[in-house]
Amino acid sequence: MAVSRRVAELRREGVEVFDLGAGEPDFPSPETAVKAVQRALDEGRTKYTVLEGTPELRAGLAARYGARGAPWGAANVLVTVGAKAALYQLAKAFLSPGDEVVVPTPAWVSIPAQVRLAGAAAVTAPMAAADGFAIRAQPLVEAMSERTRAVIVNSPCNPTGAVVSILDLERIAAACAERNALLISDETYERFVYDGKRHASVASLAARYPETVVLVGSFSKTYAMTGWRLGYLLGAPSVVAAAAAVQSHVTSNATSFAMAGAEAVLESEPPEAADLVAACARRRRRLLAELDRIPGVVCPPPAGAFYAFPDVSAWFDEDCPDSVAFSRRLLDEAGVATTPGSAFGCEGHIRLSYACRDEMLASGLERLAGLLSGAGEAGRRRAG
Repeated sequence: MAVSRRVAELRREGVEVFDLGAGEPDFPSPETAVKAVQRALDEGRTKYTVLEGTPELRAGLAARYGARGAPWGAANVLVTVGAKAALYQLAKAFLSPGDEVVVPTPAWVSIPAQVRLAGAAAVTAPMAAADGFAIRAQPLVEAMSERTRAVIVNSPCNPTGAVVSILDLERIAAACAERNALLISDETYERFVYDGKRHASVASLAARYPETVVLVGSFSKTYAMTGWRLGYLLGAPSVVAAAAAVQSHVTSNATSFAMAGAEAVLESEPPEAADLVAACARRRRRLLAELDRIPGVVCPPPAGAFYAFPDVSAWFDEDCPDSVAFSRRLLDEAGVATTPGSAFGCEGHIRLSYACRDEMLASGLERLAGLLSGAGEAGRRRAG
């Protein structure tokens, strides 16, 4: 958000900025969703709904994940104001001072922050860069203690694009079940997987671990519906009831007419969703090829999401000692917006989003390469 604010300031000043920092698809929201909202407004669907969301939307979400083996019905679904609200409501409902939550890092900035806002401690378990930051069960299980109340996994991951395998996910679920802890799986980027990989969802484990697994998702990324603010969680009735109790004092129901659009995309899958994933796969290939040409920049191929998380530490020096300074330099000197890795608990890296227009991505990468190629002979010797 800080990067986005600075980008907006520069653009108001007339500076051309190539924004590779924001995690927002460039596609418009599906026409199916937009027309459904227009109809809902014409029909007067502007009143409160039941707290948990419209019955139609809850049934549609239950059916989607039921197709993956989950024994969830509409009563197992809570519609929230974005996935962020779902995660926060779970934190407030289940965490107390003295509790611990295990989080693989690098991690999306809000996950450990929400744990701390609930009064609990976020116990970070670093994933290995040499392994492409793949989310492995062993370090997460080893980080658990008698105070562990939950493990939160985000796969595909923001910022790394790393994924968790079904075997690792099952091992984490078993460890959580043994300790009466929750496994909360943030699957916001579930459609964005590449190179023939399949997304591993806790929905397939829900029948075996009904009191343990909780799935959090969103319409924002898959359907380019970021401003609609629609997320959801699915889990045991007790989990849904606890999160709904928090929601009753925070937001009440999600926006009524926005839910009409979500109902429409679940009922009739819009082709724009597949087109967006295909566009991101194409942009990913281009980004990796361009980064590979820059000396000193090391980037494990992201298995999912629409971010790359290259190591740029070879370009650090006294004037540019960390990822914050590096991102600031890119923005001020090259007009390229990125996000520093330190925000995600991993210094030495930056996050690049390739959910932007092809022209924006190409120009941003060209500017990035141009800045580093002109960094001086000392920098080139250090990077090469």
